[in-house]
Amino acid sequence: MSPQSPRPAHSNAHGHARDPVQEFFSIGEVCDLTGLKPHVLRYWESQFRFLSPAKNRSGNRVYQRREIELIMLVKHLLYTEKYTIDGARQKVDQHRRKGELRPAARTALDLQTIETMEQELREVLGLLGGDGAAEPAQPTPKSGGGGGRSR
Repeated sequence: MSPQSPRPAHSNAHGHARDPVQEFFSIGEVCDLTGLKPHVLRYWESQFRFLSPAKNRSGNRVYQRREIELIMLVKHLLYTEKYTIDGARQKVDQHRRKGELRPAARTALDLQTIETMEQELREVLGLLGGDGAAEPAQPTPKSGGGGGRSR
C-alpha cells in the first residue's frame, strides 16, 4: 500500500475527476518505474548523498517524485552515458552548481519514457505478427471517379 496525496482529485479537460496524483512511492513501485532492482537503489543511496528517501512508520523507504527523477538521471548517466559512479556524482554536482539539475533529471526521465514506449510498441508489433522492421504502409488509392482499379 502506497500513501496517496491528501489533495483532492484533479479534473481533466472534460471536467471529469481523475485519480489523485501519487506523491509517494514504495521501493517496489520505484523498481517498476525505473527498471532497477531494489539492491541497486539501496546501493545508490550509499553512493549518492542526494538519494536518501524518507522512511514511513514501518521503516520502509518512501520515495518522492523528485527522487525518482534523480534516480532516472543517475541511471541515464551510468547506463547510457557510461559514466562511472564517481563520474556520475561529479556530473550531478555540475548540474546542481549550474542550476540545471531539475531539467537534466526531467530529460533523463523523458528519455526513459520514450525508450519504454518504443519497447512496448515493438512488443505489440510482435503480437500482431510484425517484426518491428516493417516497411511504411503504402498509400491506398482514393475511390470514386479516378478510373483507377481498386486494390
